[in-house]
Amino acid sequence: MSREFEIRRETILEATPQQAWDAINTGAGLASWLFPAGEGAPSGEGDVWGGHRVLVWDPPRHSHVRMDGEDGFFNSLENTIEDRGDGTLLLRYVHSGVIVDDWDTQYDGAAQHTDFYQHSLAEYLRHFAGRHAVYVGAEGPAASTRPGAFGQVRRALGIGEATAVGDRIHLEIPGLAAIDGVVDYLTPQFVGIRSDDALYRFYGRDAFGGQPAFAGHHLFAEGVDGGAQEQAWSAWLKDVFAER
Repeated sequence: MSREFEIRRETILEATPQQAWDAINTGAGLASWLFPAGEGAPSGEGDVWGGHRVLVWDPPRHSHVRMDGEDGFFNSLENTIEDRGDGTLLLRYVHSGVIVDDWDTQYDGAAQHTDFYQHSLAEYLRHFAGRHAVYVGAEGPAASTRPGAFGQVRRALGIGEATAVGDRIHLEIPGLAAIDGVVDYLTPQFVGIRSDDALYRFYGRDAFGGQPAFAGHHLFAEGVDGGAQEQAWSAWLKDVFAER
């Protein structure tokens, strides 16, 4: 049975109000820490952008968009940016909508994804503000949907029981240059690695309805070949779950 939900978060950001606004309310900004959600940006209230109608458009302080569908379905995203006057901002984020099936599992998944995304936004603004990324997404094979499957991704990344946020990490992905970075986010179902020119994000979605593992990366280096990156990460995920 469908049921409404609401997720609220408050996040401290090291950025100017305009930098935060552009990160949250433009297509290039969203692709640099979240995922591609639309081209360009809305021009004002009443516009439809990324499938959502703009209800509030008050740059660089307050935006609110909403999508409505059949049988009472809706998806609402609201962001309020407060300048704290010390070089930091307080972002108030509210995501509300309707979950149709398996409410507890889907809500837990949405809440945990929100925490990871808000962290990625803060990392983007702290380390890459004003730069635009090439977004690369790669989905794991069917074997990555089984319960506990994300543990294989963690092990392939060199993440062990003693690994902690702040630890250095070295990755060698066939077909790509070696990656040296730092673990910036770590929970049982999510891993974040930040290098000098990228935010690498790994999602263990087996816990949230048996979905495949996912790699969604934001690559800031010049001349990135997104197609080659996607092929390499897809092949890597396939190999992680290959039967030995």
